[in-house]
Amino acid sequence: MSELNSVKNDMTMIQENAALRSRVAVLGEELAFVQEQLTWLKKQVFGRKTEQSSVILDNCTQLSLFPEEEKPQTQNITESVTVPEHKRRKKRTHDDWIETMDFEIVEHKEEHPVCDNCGSEMKEIGQEKAYDELVYTPAKFHVRRHIVYTYKCPECGEKPENDADHSEDIERCNIRRAEYPKPMIPGSFCSPELLAHIIYEKYAKAVPLHRQEKDLASKHIPLLKATMSNWVCTAAEKWCMPIVREMHKLLLCGDVIHADETRIQVLHEEGRKATAESKMWVYCNGRMNDRSIVIFDYKPTRKGKNAQAFLKGFDGYLVRDGYSGYHVVTGVKHCGCITHVRRYFVNALPKDKSAQETSVAAEAVRYFDRIYHEENLLSGMTAKERYEQRLAKVKPLLDAFFAWLETLQVSGKSALAKAVAYALNEKPYLYTFLENGNVPIDNNRAENAIRPFAVGRKNWMHSNTANGAKASAALYSIVATAQANGLNTEKYLTELFSHPAGTILLPFTI
Repeated sequence: MSELNSVKNDMTMIQENAALRSRVAVLGEELAFVQEQLTWLKKQVFGRKTEQSSVILDNCTQLSLFPEEEKPQTQNITESVTVPEHKRRKKRTHDDWIETMDFEIVEHKEEHPVCDNCGSEMKEIGQEKAYDELVYTPAKFHVRRHIVYTYKCPECGEKPENDADHSEDIERCNIRRAEYPKPMIPGSFCSPELLAHIIYEKYAKAVPLHRQEKDLASKHIPLLKATMSNWVCTAAEKWCMPIVREMHKLLLCGDVIHADETRIQVLHEEGRKATAESKMWVYCNGRMNDRSIVIFDYKPTRKGKNAQAFLKGFDGYLVRDGYSGYHVVTGVKHCGCITHVRRYFVNALPKDKSAQETSVAAEAVRYFDRIYHEENLLSGMTAKERYEQRLAKVKPLLDAFFAWLETLQVSGKSALAKAVAYALNEKPYLYTFLENGNVPIDNNRAENAIRPFAVGRKNWMHSNTANGAKASAALYSIVATAQANGLNTEKYLTELFSHPAGTILLPFTI
């Protein structure tokens, strides 16, 4: 009986030890996961927010453009290589832009120049430029007062003498006022120049309205934030939204559209808490176009139906990240973003750079660096040439990456496991760019377009109402498109607001 009890106790201890070992393994994985998150958060707060290989990888070693087994061997045989003809871009100098500026000539003369040696009067024999200075003139405000004159005809309406019985036939007085432009916003002292400056400061330079209010107050102009907010919303509704709708039509006619989204907080929105997170979507055309179009679209949620509604009628290439909501969009060719895939592996890099020699994440980053190296060499080619060269040089590298990736055995919740899973899920869409030479390899264009909005959000922090968020979307669309097309944005806005409301003046036509 005692032997039976002893065996039972031994079995119980063995089971308990196995359970404890299993528990320790689970806790070890959870601890590693938490440490990865902590390292990532520290990097986001204190580290450099860069993904350049020269920074994130060990700087002591030069990144090879070839896999270890494919490094070319040095040969003594001299081979002839045909280099395609190209035009060298002229180096830009200060004289190129200085000559386009207005000039103020300051002449330095002597009234009665006398020779230091003999005392004779000296004669002028020439002049030369000593140096140039770029002068800044501070902003200046003035009031433009409109005076309207009234005119009266001296003949019409004059009552004849002794003709009281025919007073009903007498013409009425003809009084007329001179024609004059109506105020931009009735009942206000807003001018096109002032409103253009306010909008440019907020949506191009990320200066929120309350800071502009303080700046104007320092110049003895008592313009309240609430007043400026009303003006901005009026400009967005009456001038900008009709233009954005026209830009939307032109965007859908293109072959490539980039899409991305970022968060925005709206304090007062029906049926939602003030702390709820809404979304600002951004759509822009590909860089292989003669004009750029950038459109922001506010929506309360991140549901894929928002993108589906915006892209209705579009049948080209949609470049986006791996968010599953984009799969709702039908009728388009989905293109993945290699930069997003690479970023997952960047986040999985070991903290200790000495461990990168054997790191799987570092090897994946090197694969992507080789892909980008080949892709960058094709930037000056035509779409057809780029298509052919991609199939010859980029596709083999992409094939090699996924062949290597599928041999890896990773599991758990680690950053590396997430990176591998994300890459394999996006694999069908990462090959789409090989179908057309005008389709980009990544979604960087949309990320760059949305970055000014993210910078401004740190300053103005939130929108008060949903209508305000929609107004901001329209104004960001106009400003971002004007900047992308190289326009003087403030000058363009002034020209736009000088026209009647509803005028379609696209931000790439002037």
